[in-house]
Amino acid sequence: MFGIAARSGASHARRSLGRRAFGSKAQPPSTARNIVWAAGTLTLGGLGYLYVTDASAGVHKYVTTPLMRLLDAETAHDMAVFSLKHGLHPVDRTDDDALLEVTLWGKRMSNPIGMAAGFDKNAEAIDALFGLGFGSVEVGSITPAAQAGNPKPRLFRADEAGTTINRMGLNNDGIDVCGDRLRSRFWRLVAAQSQQKGETVAALAASGNRSAHGGRLLGVNLSKNKASPPDSYDDYVRGIRALGPYADYVVINVSCPNVKNIAASSDVAVLENTIRAVVQARNAMPDYRPPVVLKIGPDNDADQLRLIAQLAMDYRVDGIITTNTTRSRPESIAASEAAKEEGGLSGPPLRDLALATTRDIYRLTRGRIPIIGCGGISSAADALAFAKAGASAVQIYSSMTLDGPGKAREIKDGLVELLEGRKWTDMIGADS
Repeated sequence: MFGIAARSGASHARRSLGRRAFGSKAQPPSTARNIVWAAGTLTLGGLGYLYVTDASAGVHKYVTTPLMRLLDAETAHDMAVFSLKHGLHPVDRTDDDALLEVTLWGKRMSNPIGMAAGFDKNAEAIDALFGLGFGSVEVGSITPAAQAGNPKPRLFRADEAGTTINRMGLNNDGIDVCGDRLRSRFWRLVAAQSQQKGETVAALAASGNRSAHGGRLLGVNLSKNKASPPDSYDDYVRGIRALGPYADYVVINVSCPNVKNIAASSDVAVLENTIRAVVQARNAMPDYRPPVVLKIGPDNDADQLRLIAQLAMDYRVDGIITTNTTRSRPESIAASEAAKEEGGLSGPPLRDLALATTRDIYRLTRGRIPIIGCGGISSAADALAFAKAGASAVQIYSSMTLDGPGKAREIKDGLVELLEGRKWTDMIGADS
């Protein structure tokens, strides 16, 4: 027994010695080595984080955006808004060049590139869109009562032409819900700034932009419910009274091609009554009075444009957006399957119509009313062409959905190169 125990003990000793010998060849890494590995991992992780959260990163244009286009158009749009709303988005990390500054209605914009209405219909992703580098963000259209819009499918892509056709039908959450969002957002941001700056909330609210961001403007686009009479203007009046206090400018959408009762764009009497009523309601607001901007379509003939321009001057409208989507189907998209769908067309095929309307309105108003150009703008050259035609600022939408969240930065960088040391404001109306 003892001999067996001795042999067992010797065998155990050899195994222990073997384990110690093996361990001496593979000792745990030193503290310095751990630090190097940790620092390297953190650095790579940090660089990766900065890359995927940078709006200019190629991953958005060449990976995430193409993947989103594998979904149907409306689902992809809803996912984009959801991501922005919940902070799952990149940001523009570059300061805007001073050459791009422009002032509208006494308020400075650090750049003239805006997000058009229709993307953030319900005022859910305002600050995320500002984070993408837009100089202005326009939410809506918003109607007094919530409405579901037209039956689906109602949004169609023609990717080969970089365009979309929509007949959404002004689906939105209505004035009450959207108003609560705009109101709570504004006072929450102003309260936070009050703590940071040591100024009173009242003073900041009175002196700052409704966007609550320096160098940025927030627009609220208003329209009518489907059930409202074609010749009525009450919905616009209700909208400006309820939402005007939280907007740097308010847009009266009189040109939606997807809602049959919006007749103001083609009926002069309705248009005049609408403009008069909205301006009077704005002038009667007790404290803050936002600029009133008219959004027109690209399908007006010369006589209609002349009357629109005259009414805008007679009633001292503060601005005009040129333009909404078009019912027409330019030759460049006529062969597309999407062209067979009813609805308003946007994207590059709209550009020439919108640019011509911009040029005509600038001429007819003799440059007295600021114009925001919109329609088919997908490059710095497009933006500059609108400025030369008379636009003080521009808006994009379709090009961002096609090329990704870095589109605003791409256009801004391109503009700085094209300006060659000149200012954006020097280009406004240069062709006229």
